[in-house]
Amino acid sequence: MSDPFQVLHQVPVGGGTLHVAQSGPPPGEAEAVVLAVHGATSSLMAFRRLARELDAAVPGICLLAPDLRGRGRSCSLPGPYGVPAHLADLLAVLDHTGAERAVLTGHSMGAYIAARFAAESPRRVSALVMIDGGLSIPVPPDQTAAEVLEQVLELSLARLRTTFSSVDEYVGLWREHPALQGEWNEDIETYCRYEVTGQPGQVNCIVSEDAVVADCTDLVLDQTTAGAAELVRAPMHLVRAPRSLFDDEDPLLPKELVDAFALRHPDLHVEDVPGVNHYTLLLGSTGPARTARVIGEAVRQAVAA
Repeated sequence: MSDPFQVLHQVPVGGGTLHVAQSGPPPGEAEAVVLAVHGATSSLMAFRRLARELDAAVPGICLLAPDLRGRGRSCSLPGPYGVPAHLADLLAVLDHTGAERAVLTGHSMGAYIAARFAAESPRRVSALVMIDGGLSIPVPPDQTAAEVLEQVLELSLARLRTTFSSVDEYVGLWREHPALQGEWNEDIETYCRYEVTGQPGQVNCIVSEDAVVADCTDLVLDQTTAGAAELVRAPMHLVRAPRSLFDDEDPLLPKELVDAFALRHPDLHVEDVPGVNHYTLLLGSTGPARTARVIGEAVRQAVAA
């Protein structure tokens, strides 16, 4: 498969530089710019397949995909971490590349960051596309917010705290993941190999644990972040997977939650993608094309407005 990320930017931000990949034409020559925000323990490589699909669906679009602070090739950026730091970094990406406005899209935690950016910087956002995230999820009645945060961190940090004998062993961990069975491809392989470093016997995921803790804390305990989508005035699109992170029938965004949000925001466009889970919306064989079509429609509407 061709690598869509042929251009790389080093964007000056607080404490250093943010690593940003670009597909498509430069922002100043593009029909529109899409700024894509990945999840809590992910990287810009989550959008590799999507970039290729978006170019096929809507040629002439510039996709900018940063490695968020503490992840990927931005892993060495220091704190303070948390959602406000991401908002400042994303604004720096738009300013550095000369993009006045962009369609903001985010996956998982990235959807919450994108929603808050859209709510707080409305003049820089022409549309918002949330990919299996972005909606405020109530704390279960039998739990406290602190207990939910503990569960989220336990799930998010497990592989970051594990040392592997080789990169192949790390890739093998993902090959066995329930969400990726029957979906393995070159893009997933590239995604996995991108996020590890170290010599044989001392291979680790390069995601910063401190960054993940700060972001997840904001996501669970800070209503400004969790509820940001309620305040967005730009056109909104939601792409939803009916299956979970582990490919079971317990979606991250239950249908009842989505329906209630849609009642409060009647202009919301919801795209349920059958047969995919939280990961394969971006990394699988069918999810990326469907997601790209939604982003393409958001771009066309923004250009026509």
